[in-house]
Amino acid sequence: MKLSKRELEILELISWGYSDKEIACNLNISARTVQTHVTRIVIKLGARNRTNAVANYFRQRCVSLA
Repeated sequence: MKLSKRELEILELISWGYSDKEIACNLNISARTVQTHVTRIVIKLGARNRTNAVANYFRQRCVSLA
């Protein structure tokens, strides 16, 4: 599944180690909204957790570039 622009923004911030609260402040949205986006990202990427979602995303990008 394709990630939305907002999901990609959140995924990038996750990859930099930001917490949900920090992401929420950075994007001017609620922490609950961030949690909802993270849940959707994890599901779309078939990941076990947010860290695995970042790894899966970059792994898929590398494969598609090859």
